Amino acid sequence: MPIIVNLDVMLAKRKMSLSQLSEQVDVTIANLSILKTNKAKAVRFTTLEAICKALDCQPGDLLEYVGEGDQGC
Repeated sequence: MPIIVNLDVMLAKRKMSLSQLSEQVDVTIANLSILKTNKAKAVRFTTLEAICKALDCQPGDLLEYVGEGDQGC
Protein backbone atom coordinates (compact mmCIF):
# COMPACT_ATOMS: atom_id res chain seq x y z
CA MET A 1 0.00 0.00 0.00
CA PRO A 2 1.56 3.32 -1.03
CA ILE A 3 0.19 5.32 1.96
CA ILE A 4 1.82 4.41 5.27
CA VAL A 5 0.35 5.50 8.61
CA ASN A 6 3.10 6.31 11.11
CA LEU A 7 0.82 6.35 14.15
CA ASP A 8 3.12 4.04 16.10
CA VAL A 9 6.05 6.40 15.53
CA MET A 10 4.12 9.45 16.75
CA LEU A 11 2.79 7.55 19.78
CA ALA A 12 6.36 6.60 20.71
CA LYS A 13 7.58 10.18 20.24
CA ARG A 14 4.80 11.48 22.48
CA LYS A 15 5.22 8.59 24.96
CA MET A 16 1.52 7.84 24.70
CA SER A 17 -0.25 4.49 24.59
CA LEU A 18 -2.95 3.51 22.14
CA SER A 19 -5.47 3.35 24.98
CA GLN A 20 -4.59 6.90 26.12
CA LEU A 21 -5.03 8.17 22.57
CA SER A 22 -8.31 6.28 22.29
CA GLU A 23 -9.67 8.07 25.34
CA GLN A 24 -8.58 11.49 24.08
CA VAL A 25 -9.95 11.17 20.54
CA ASP A 26 -13.04 9.06 21.33
CA VAL A 27 -12.12 6.37 18.80
CA THR A 28 -12.05 2.71 19.76
CA ILE A 29 -8.73 0.99 20.36
CA ALA A 30 -9.70 -1.50 17.64
CA ASN A 31 -10.12 1.25 15.04
CA LEU A 32 -6.87 2.95 16.07
CA SER A 33 -5.13 -0.40 15.87
CA ILE A 34 -6.35 -0.79 12.28
CA LEU A 35 -4.74 2.57 11.49
CA LYS A 36 -1.57 1.70 13.38
CA THR A 37 -1.08 -1.57 11.50
CA ASN A 38 -1.71 0.05 8.08
CA LYS A 39 -4.84 -2.02 7.45
CA ALA A 40 -7.18 0.98 7.14
CA LYS A 41 -8.77 1.65 3.77
CA ALA A 42 -9.77 5.20 4.72
CA VAL A 43 -9.67 7.72 7.55
CA ARG A 44 -12.17 10.47 8.24
CA PHE A 45 -10.83 14.00 8.36
CA THR A 46 -12.50 14.48 11.75
CA THR A 47 -10.60 11.46 13.10
CA LEU A 48 -7.35 12.68 11.57
CA GLU A 49 -7.94 16.13 13.07
CA ALA A 50 -8.59 14.67 16.53
CA ILE A 51 -5.45 12.50 16.37
CA CYS A 52 -3.32 15.45 15.23
CA LYS A 53 -4.71 17.58 18.04
CA ALA A 54 -4.06 14.90 20.68
CA LEU A 55 -0.54 14.18 19.41
CA ASP A 56 0.25 17.85 18.63
CA CYS A 57 1.35 17.02 15.10
CA GLN A 58 0.50 17.64 11.45
CA PRO A 59 -1.22 15.14 9.10
CA GLY A 60 2.10 14.80 7.25
CA ASP A 61 3.67 13.50 10.46
CA LEU A 62 1.19 10.61 10.43
CA LEU A 63 0.78 9.89 6.73
CA GLU A 64 3.58 9.05 4.31
CA TYR A 65 3.47 8.25 0.61
CA VAL A 66 5.79 5.44 -0.45
CA GLY A 67 5.99 4.77 -4.17
CA GLU A 68 5.82 1.21 -5.50
CA GLY A 69 9.57 1.04 -6.19
CA ASP A 70 10.48 2.73 -2.91
CA GLN A 71 9.33 -0.08 -0.60
CA GLY A 72 12.31 -1.78 0.95
CA CYS A 73 10.39 -4.65 2.52
